[in-house]
Order: sequence, then structure tokens, then C-alpha cells
Amino acid sequence: MTSSPLQDILVVDLTRILAGPFATMILGDLGANVIKVERPGQGDDTRHWGPPFFHGTATYFLSVNRNKRSVTLDLKSTAGSDVLWRLLERADVVVSNFRPGLMSELGFGYDDVRRRAPRLVYCVINGYGETGTRASLPAFDLVIQAESGLMDLTGPTDGVATKAGVSIADEVAGLYLVQGVLAALLKRQSTGCGAHVEIALTDALISTFTYQAQQYLTAGIQPRRLGNAHPSLVPYRPFPTADGTVVIGVASDSLWRRFCAALELEDLVHDPRFRTNAGRVERRDELEGLIEERLVERSSEQWIDRLRAVRVPCGIVRSVGQALDEEIELDSGLVKESGSSGLRMVGNPIRIDGTRGDPHRSPPSLGEHTDEILGELGFDSAQIALLRAGGVV
Repeated sequence: MTSSPLQDILVVDLTRILAGPFATMILGDLGANVIKVERPGQGDDTRHWGPPFFHGTATYFLSVNRNKRSVTLDLKSTAGSDVLWRLLERADVVVSNFRPGLMSELGFGYDDVRRRAPRLVYCVINGYGETGTRASLPAFDLVIQAESGLMDLTGPTDGVATKAGVSIADEVAGLYLVQGVLAALLKRQSTGCGAHVEIALTDALISTFTYQAQQYLTAGIQPRRLGNAHPSLVPYRPFPTADGTVVIGVASDSLWRRFCAALELEDLVHDPRFRTNAGRVERRDELEGLIEERLVERSSEQWIDRLRAVRVPCGIVRSVGQALDEEIELDSGLVKESGSSGLRMVGNPIRIDGTRGDPHRSPPSLGEHTDEILGELGFDSAQIALLRAGGVV
């Protein structure tokens, strides 16, 4: 972007693992100056979550830490605290995901920071929130997927509860945090004051249940596992063909008529059992059996061609590699090289005026920008040397 939306915003990133780093990476993609504060000698835990590795750093870490600069800092030392205060007094946003209470123990609780930096947007992201009986419980994405009910919704109908294939609780929470930051910065334009933004992973994940939660809250219906099927739409799942599998989604009566025409099953359109979506859902097994009988007569490619010709949503089940290779082949701009390291990454999907936020800065090595950042804060070379000698950075 020639003019990045957040180019004048300074973000202090005190997070590690996934949810927080994912959020701050997005802010960096949008142009924010993101300073990642890490423990001297150790850094973010995920630097070591491999294999695989790229030039000695775990690809897990690389995936959510582009467009940031890294400074090492011992926050438990007096000198380290002084450095962090200098950062916070200049910053627009700070994000942490320590256990509840630790920021206050370090002297950087919300009330402390608000007194010294009233314009700062102060953000926390954790498993269960900062208050309540669950606040002190440790939580990883896996635990939140289980505790939230998501795992109970996922997997084969008669199989075991299954987690999602990505860390969806962390990533959804990170997306919500970005929304909270942007809303708080917008509010600051009129009030001149910062805000306290809090995201709990369990809240974020449950908020995505939409129609599943609503059917329980409104009708008392307990959502159940349906494998790849949809509770409110039929047909809406993968189906076997003569040589593979196609995924088909029919979400309206007009789509249903076009679908039946493509399969040469026009009699089903006039069948009173299947005339409405409610009827199709009620007789799910019967209808899906009829559809399967027809689809196994031809190849996946033949059915895809027929269905797409009448604009019925459909596709094949691709591997992650196949999907990424197609993006590269199409030159969509989603997969790009990050900085000058030769590292290819999935970029930011947001387009503003037709342009994506570029991965212009490669994920940093541990403490790569310590001297640079300290210099920006007013420390001279002798003072930096003393901080290093004392193990503060």
C-alpha cells in the first residue's frame, strides 16, 4: 500500500504463541510499527516449536510474526521496566497475553498504565477472561475447543469429538482483538483517551456458533455432530462420484431446481417430499441416498462442469498444498515472499483500494532490532552496552 492505514500507529507486542502474535501481525500488515518484546535468550516459545525449521527458526513462529521488530527485555528487572515504560509512553497500543494478574505484578496493570499513558489502547487476550472463577485456569486452543462445545460439534456422527484442523480459537480471538483495537483507536480520535480491550478465547469461539447456538437458545435443540452435513440445509456436504468426491451446497429452492436439472433428476423437483428445504432436511437420509446413486455414475470433473454451468456451488476436496499451489499459479497475490529472506508466506487477505498489506518485513530473529529500538528511545551506545552487560536485554 502506498499509504498504509496504520502507518502512524506504534504497537508494543508483549504476546507469544498464536492468538496475540496473529493479531499484532495483522496490525503490522496494515502498516503499524509493531515492536515485539521477548525474553532475553529464550524469546517467544514458538521459535522452538518445530520441526520444520527455516534457517533455524520454527515455521510455526514465522507464520504469525512478520512485519515486526524484535527487542529483548527482562521485564522483571528495574532497568527493563524503565525501558518498557519509555515504549508505552510513546505507543498507541499494547497487547499482552500473560496470565491474569501478571501485568499488575510487574507494575503494568491497566490502572498503572492509564495514569502514565492515558491515550494508550491497552489490550489483553487470554483463555477465559480476567475475572470470574475460570480466570486463573491455563488454556491452550485445544482446551478451548473442547470446553466451548466446538469439538462436540465436529467429527463423524457416530465418532469421537474432533478438534478443528487449525487453531481456530486462537485465530478467531486474534481477529476479534484487531477489531477491538481499531474501534478503540477510532473512539480515541473523539475522546482523546485510550481504552481497555479484552478478548477471551472462549467468548470468541462461542460467538462463532451463530445458528448452532441460536437453535439451542431459542428452541432448546441440542446441536449434534453431523459429520460433513449441515443441520439446516440438504444437500450440503461431500458426495462420492465415480472417481472421487465432490462438495455440493444447495441453499435455496432455485439452486435446488438447477441442481436437479444438472443431475437429470427433475422428478425430484416436483416430488412433494422434497419441494421445500424443510422437507429435504426432514428426509435427509432418503434424499441423499438418491443423490448418491446418481453422482457415482460419472466422474468428479464431469459433475463439476455440469454444476458450475448452472452456477450451483461445488468443488473438490483439496489438500492444503494443492490450495496453496493454485494460489501461486493464479498469481492472486495471497502467497508472497516476506522481505528479502526468500521466505514465502500466506499474506493478508484484506485489500484496500485493490492492494493487500504486504509482508514487507521478514519475521525477526530474537532481539534483532534491540539496539535500533533502544536508540529510538534515546539510549546511547554506552547505555545499551550496560543493559546488555546486566542481562536486561
